[in-house]
Amino acid sequence: MWEVAPRVDPTASDKPGPLTTDEVWNYAHDGFLFAQSLFSQEEVDDLLAEATSLARAWPESRPGIIREPDSDIVRSIFRLHKISEVYQRLFADERLLQRARQLIGTDVYIHQSRINYKPAMNGKEFFWHSDFETWHVEDGMPRMRALSVSVFLTESHEFNGPLMLIPGSHETYIRCAGSTPENNYENSLRRQEYGVPTQKALETLLEGKEIVAPKGPAGSVVFFDCNTMHGSNGNLSPTPRVNLFAVYNSVENAVVDPFCDRRPRPEYLAERTIEPVEPMADSK
Repeated sequence: MWEVAPRVDPTASDKPGPLTTDEVWNYAHDGFLFAQSLFSQEEVDDLLAEATSLARAWPESRPGIIREPDSDIVRSIFRLHKISEVYQRLFADERLLQRARQLIGTDVYIHQSRINYKPAMNGKEFFWHSDFETWHVEDGMPRMRALSVSVFLTESHEFNGPLMLIPGSHETYIRCAGSTPENNYENSLRRQEYGVPTQKALETLLEGKEIVAPKGPAGSVVFFDCNTMHGSNGNLSPTPRVNLFAVYNSVENAVVDPFCDRRPRPEYLAERTIEPVEPMADSK
């Protein structure tokens, strides 16, 4: 039986930074913030070229590549902050890093990074979930002091499976029913079946609210809290949807032993070495 628990940690700090008071309030209230065209098309072209190159040249012996169920189509690639200089520079760019620091209130490190590919006509859905449910239970993240950034590497529109979020859902922690199978990540990254909310749980979160799907040009960014309920539909459109993700976690919130009777997930999914992200010297 699923359970509901109120949030304990604040969503946003009162630290100064590039975000306005209104932007911080909106993030704290909704659990996400949309920044349209934060990066230029020229910058995005380089980021997308790197995403394409990684998918084509990824060594099969290296962990971190996930394919769609019953297909060779690449669904996700993980641990970009360790293997790509292009993305290392991006995650240290002040336009992302300083906003993350401001919202979290401390120095941060990368807990996880990945690309989600949704090729035209073939990209499959990501079912509704709170990231914190997995990061807490399977990785051992103690508190809700992390956020994700989703950088659009292609235009995100209503037909290509945009990221969908439930405003205000970050204030409620849904403890999903059932125990976590051994090595659950081997299947859940392809098709998630455990750690997902029931229909009733979703109806509870949606009472008095509407699903929001930020849409905009490549270079736009969604910042969203680790406990915000989100998902996306499959891509049935003739245009791809490629999103780049980085998870910034507080250096004061390092992972411990998982909150289940399983071994921690591998480090390409959850960093266990704390290396604070420092701004690039030429970062904007």
